[in-house]
Parts: sequence; structure tokens; C-alpha cells
Amino acid sequence: MSSINVLIVEGNNPKDSEVFIKAAKASCAENLKNIVLKLEPLTNVKIINPANDNETKEILENMDHYNGIIFTGGAMRINDMTAEIKKHITFAANCFKHSNKILAICWGLQVCSTAAGGKVTPGKNGAHIGIATDVEISEEGKKNPLYKNKKIKFDTPAFNFDEVSQLPKGATLLASDKVNKNMGVYFKSGKSEVWGLQYHPDYEYWQMINLSHARIGKMIANEYFKDEESFNKHIDLIKSKENGLDFKNKTHEIQNWLDIIKN
Repeated sequence: MSSINVLIVEGNNPKDSEVFIKAAKASCAENLKNIVLKLEPLTNVKIINPANDNETKEILENMDHYNGIIFTGGAMRINDMTAEIKKHITFAANCFKHSNKILAICWGLQVCSTAAGGKVTPGKNGAHIGIATDVEISEEGKKNPLYKNKKIKFDTPAFNFDEVSQLPKGATLLASDKVNKNMGVYFKSGKSEVWGLQYHPDYEYWQMINLSHARIGKMIANEYFKDEESFNKHIDLIKSKENGLDFKNKTHEIQNWLDIIKN
């Protein structure tokens, strides 16, 4: 079996990565790398941060080396539109100039959607805090190779306060839930194909629980929870799902995407 080359684009700045490393035992990019190598051990993985101009310059000059690109999750928010966020969006737009197959997860979906002309806003129906329940694959999603063998309705680790409120032109809706309509999408931009997920097939529930605890103060202050008691009830819900988490079904999207880029 021949190896494949995958570029993973870190979605966090160093400060936020420290929180993820403490709570989830890995940065977003390293966590994804671990999953990719578990599914496809022969994969060659390169990790970059779009805020590093030297890294992005080198990658864009050697883009043909990679079979596919994964944009990870992260803690930044598009509407803050800092200089660093602009670099993430610009890098995605530059990737679209090449013939790429891109998997965009959570923050990655929001970055790629913005770069392709879509819009991201705070979630009008609230947020996913550690979990998304009853995500349902659409009729178009059932036909898309990203969801091959996936259960039609599923729970999954998820963490997002914002959503893609306007999809890029020509995008196909693949999956939805009661919080975010655009939970799974597919679109083309420039020469690239993008499969986007507003949830985390790359994370486990214990990691989501730890990340939730790390953010409890902000979430209560912003009224996602009334108090610590209501927060703890939500954590109990996530814990109740933990033992029944099916690794194979949870990671079908990553495995299917890897199969796509191998062909």
C-alpha cells in the first residue's frame, strides 16, 4: 500500500493551543494527526499554522506534494477578524487556486466558507457545547462519499458558538441538526473541493468535557448556562454518551475523506 501526503492546518493560535493541550492532551492539529495515523498508518503528515508567513509561502510553492488538506477546529471567531484570522482566510483562498481535496472541520469549515464567499455569524439557535445530538444526513448527504457507511442519524462530539449562516454559492447541504442547519456541507471553490463539518469526528467526549470545564466561566457569563448546576447537568448528558461512542462510526467522515484522496 502506497503512502499519502496530508497537510494539516492548525486552527489555534499558540495561547489557545495551550488550553487544548492541557484539556485534550494535544493541539488541534496533533490530535487530528493522531486520528489520521490511526486510520492510515502510512500517511505522511505535515502541520503548519497559517499565521506563519514563511510556512504558508513554502506550502503554496509546493502544493502539488499533498494529496489532501485538513483545516482543523480552533477557538477563534471569524467576526473578530483579527490580522491572524485574516491570514487563515487568505491561506484558504490561496489553497483554492490549486487542485485540492479539503476536509474542513468546525473552525476550518468557517474559514473555508468565508474564503469561498459564505458568511459566519453567532449561532441563532445557540451553541454546541461538547456534543451535537441527532445530527441527520440529508438525501444529498446519503449520496456523498463523505458519509459512506455512516448512520443516518447520530450524536457526535461538537463545540461551536458560531455557524455558517450563508453557504458559499453552489454548496450542497449534507447534514443538519436542531442547532445548526449546516452541519455537513460540500462545495467547490476555485480548483478545490471542500467537505466541511460543523462537528468533531476527531475528538472524544472526554476531551470535550475537559474543554467545557476549561471554558465554564465564559459560558456562564455569556448565558449559555444559567449556573454551575445547569452546566453540570449538561456534562452528565455528555458522560452518558461516552461509553456508547462507536469509534468507527464517529470517524467514518475522516476515513472516507482519506479514501477519497487516495483515489
